[in-house]
Amino acid sequence: MSLKNNILIVGGTGFIGYHLAKKSLKKGWRVTSISSKIPNKKRYLPKVKYIICDITNKRSLQKKINKHYDYVVNLGGYVDHSNKKKTFASHFTGCKNLAEIFLKNTPRSFIQMGSSGEYGALKSPQKEKSKCNPKSIYGKAKLMSSKYLIRLVKKKNFPLTILRLYQAYGPQQDFNRFIPILIKACMQNKNFPCSNGNQLRDLIYKNDVINAILKKLKRKKAKGHIKNIGTGKPKKIKKIINEVKKNLKGGHPQFGKIKLRKDEILKIYPSIKKAKNIINWKPKVNFENGLKLTIKFYNEQGI
Repeated sequence: MSLKNNILIVGGTGFIGYHLAKKSLKKGWRVTSISSKIPNKKRYLPKVKYIICDITNKRSLQKKINKHYDYVVNLGGYVDHSNKKKTFASHFTGCKNLAEIFLKNTPRSFIQMGSSGEYGALKSPQKEKSKCNPKSIYGKAKLMSSKYLIRLVKKKNFPLTILRLYQAYGPQQDFNRFIPILIKACMQNKNFPCSNGNQLRDLIYKNDVINAILKKLKRKKAKGHIKNIGTGKPKKIKKIINEVKKNLKGGHPQFGKIKLRKDEILKIYPSIKKAKNIINWKPKVNFENGLKLTIKFYNEQGI
């Protein structure tokens, strides 16, 4: 019997899932990915076992993961939140299905990737003990998942930890996220409309996210906790745009062209004291270095 750790990454073909799979392989682990689609060429890893399955279909899911895993990390769910029904089902029903299946064949650790969207408009720095009030269907589905899983910890001693993620960025991210969209516009020297840029947002480099996940997997005392994963050092959107523009020597942001929504939250960033204390984690890559590494990647890709 192999003594290798066996990890199941739900959403293993996504941005964070791909990087977690790559890091797990480097550690000598056996890696299985579950996703609704096959990975694109840039995210395909030859040693990963890819399973194609809709996690909202419990019967099909149960047939495809009927084995023991040491670790399970749930990064699954639709990235496009325009379809409210699919968004809710993939982020809540899918999570519930996974938890119910792994109650019978319990892993050493189950990580649920939560979201800063669970907090809604709560004042920053947002803290894990705060009473959440999400506005979006995505945030509501994530919060329902968190509450459901915490009940399993209390009733069934389920080996759960929830990591509430803020805005991750880095190489290999799709062009439906803020940083890649911005880099592409500046590389192509385009005019692009944007808000006044006064919002404060917390952006965390992908390496720090992966390190948080791996540190948690090794810490038993983290069970049952919710921990924010961000930098705690928000950046003004306008400053980020100007930094990318300066680095690439191109791009023409049209500040103020897009009006802020009436319900726009101007400051979103976390307290990360709990993650520091419980799993001995803190981000190591500052934004300037992370941005340079990200720009370098897309430059080499020749967008």
